[in-house]
Amino acid sequence: MGAEVNVVLLSAILFLHAQAWSGGDTWSFEPKADDFRSDALLDLRPLNEKRAGESGFITVDKDGSFRLGNGSLERFWAVNTNVGRQKSFQAAPLGRPTAPDLARHARFLAKRGVNMVRFHGQLSPNLEKYPDAAITDVNEDERDWCWRLVASMKKEGIYTTISPYWMVPMKFSKNWNIPGGAGQSAASLLFFDPTLQAGYKSWLKALLTPVNPYTGIPLAKDPALAIIEIQNEDSMLFWNINDVKGPQRANLQRLFATWAKAKYGTSAKVHEAWGGEHLKGDDPADAGYDLYNIWDATQPQFGAKQVRLGDQIQFLTETMRKFNGDIVNYIHNDLGCKQLVNAGNWRTADPIRLNDAERYSYTTTQVDAVNKYFDGIHKGPNNGWAIMNGDLFTSPSVLLDPKPLPTNLKQTVGRPIVITESSWVLPTGYDTEGPFLISAYQSLTGVAGFYWFATGDDEWTQPYSANGYLPSSMKWVMGNPDMLGTFPAAALMYRKGYVKQGSPAVVEERSLADLWARRTPIVSEEPSYDPNRDAGDIASGSNVKTGIDPLAFLVGPVEVEFGGDPSKSKVADLRKYIDRDQKTVKSNTGEIELNFDKGVCTVDTPCAQGVAAFFRSKPMVRTSDVTFLSQNEYGSAVAVSLDGQPLKSSSKVLVQYGTRCRPTGWSDEPASIDLDGGKKAEGFRVVSYGRPPWQVQKAKLDVIIRNPNLRNAEVLDMNGNAITHLTLAKTPDGVRFRFPESAMYVVLQR
Repeated sequence: MGAEVNVVLLSAILFLHAQAWSGGDTWSFEPKADDFRSDALLDLRPLNEKRAGESGFITVDKDGSFRLGNGSLERFWAVNTNVGRQKSFQAAPLGRPTAPDLARHARFLAKRGVNMVRFHGQLSPNLEKYPDAAITDVNEDERDWCWRLVASMKKEGIYTTISPYWMVPMKFSKNWNIPGGAGQSAASLLFFDPTLQAGYKSWLKALLTPVNPYTGIPLAKDPALAIIEIQNEDSMLFWNINDVKGPQRANLQRLFATWAKAKYGTSAKVHEAWGGEHLKGDDPADAGYDLYNIWDATQPQFGAKQVRLGDQIQFLTETMRKFNGDIVNYIHNDLGCKQLVNAGNWRTADPIRLNDAERYSYTTTQVDAVNKYFDGIHKGPNNGWAIMNGDLFTSPSVLLDPKPLPTNLKQTVGRPIVITESSWVLPTGYDTEGPFLISAYQSLTGVAGFYWFATGDDEWTQPYSANGYLPSSMKWVMGNPDMLGTFPAAALMYRKGYVKQGSPAVVEERSLADLWARRTPIVSEEPSYDPNRDAGDIASGSNVKTGIDPLAFLVGPVEVEFGGDPSKSKVADLRKYIDRDQKTVKSNTGEIELNFDKGVCTVDTPCAQGVAAFFRSKPMVRTSDVTFLSQNEYGSAVAVSLDGQPLKSSSKVLVQYGTRCRPTGWSDEPASIDLDGGKKAEGFRVVSYGRPPWQVQKAKLDVIIRNPNLRNAEVLDMNGNAITHLTLAKTPDGVRFRFPESAMYVVLQR
């Protein structure tokens, strides 16, 4: 939960976990299927184009922002979806009574502000189904799903990002003649193995160039396909580079030797540059040079080892960068595609010393990306995918420790960065802050897209078994009321630009030589980065001699320029915005303030005002035009203009309130969790993972809006339809009302 959480508030959180699901204080979340009524008071479908790509392909401007084909700015509120992967179910999974409908799913998402989805598939041949498939064959089932997904989303103005390859499920056939054989891991191989690369290109060609039978045009010619992601979660700077063995390692060593001789001229000059540093696996005839364990790159090194290791990091980085550039050339020139290309989205063995090299390897493409989740400790027999009785977990909140906020990213100058996978991962219990905080800080920092992970249901996701039969609850869920339910106001606030982008808080210029030497940056997005401890190896030429407070990410954009001059790095006067004594940080736009002592974040702009908070510490929050008074322990409340006018004069305002939710019957108890090194963490034990439906804490909220134009209020159901008229009380300059206990949306109108 972070060392900075005060003891009083921590005690309150422990109490809240123990008491919140004792019954009587919740309402059952069982919304009807959306009938998409034309008179719905809340429907964000008009934010999207009539058809995605109707004005042309998505492009990137010089500032790193996405533009529609007509040149207008576009911000992406996105989700990862598995809906439609199977055309139908033979039997519906436990807790899911009907098979998802892809067309309904697209309309449902568009209504809630989504304008991008991500296809995360695997185009390599399905060897279980077709054991004799050639490496150049494509997985036709996955391709058909992708084609159907693009076609369905396009009709609702939703763009698609495709992720066609992930090394984790990749399987090799013994007939493919992959060096090293069929049983090896595919980790790192795509970057340098020509046989695998040839197969990969054939899969791309089979996906992108034939006519999509559901649209009548190839994906290569379809502007509704916005971004092509080369690969998911692989890097030669991650730990799995150590797993490259046998013939593949020998090939990599030969490539390293060729690279080193090209850099220095001759083998003798290589040995001279490396000061005689040898490794056991070096070829005596200089045909191949062995690689250090990647662990060595995470530690300070000196002398000859530092030089040789620096060359190894440069070689690995440039190998990835060249591969990425080659694939861009293949996609754009050989296949005739106009889509943007993203290289990958992974991390490294040392986020502080190596992440900048990873991002530099992306610069031969047009878009940067990262997968970055917010979660806590979770220990259990199937903790990677299931929540089971007896599991141990912690329940952190960004409001109390903001360093792990997913949008805290170093962005390469002039390039968009998207977060291709993220969520507040269950069993954490403070998820309703997620959409509010992402909307606010994504706007502030200019992060160009955020893809919530993940859904397999066309509408809402109820608690259900993680695999259909194991006594458990699904972990990777975003279709619950406290996340998906709070999409509308968050998506509207972000996509309409109601929260301003800030000026850069930090612009660090980094020489490539410092990347290879693994000099520490002046600021890192790694949550454990300590500017006093971890910044002791800053480049000697930098004009910034000390580490920068990581809270700078909450002040404004933090940027990096590769190949720059470290003496020209720029840092704003962060003392104006960060008060470590009071534990507050303000944006340099003046619109966002976070108190991570009390756990309160406010947004105050002309068209959107709200708060995510542990209300126990601050029951009343007043912004310029709205006052929120809550008796709930925790929640997020926001008022947002639906007509684009300032809240003080708007004729149509959405007030949205999210509280906590858990499955029916969920219970947990305080528990101590053993950690590595003999350490312990205070957390919880799952006593019962519960059952459907979700139980949502009843709202205990009063709202005052200082707008005399507002006369009427309607309570909405979860589909945005009016269900009950709400009485407003007049105030001297506006109206006041009690938020309904068992709802999440109220619309006020003239």
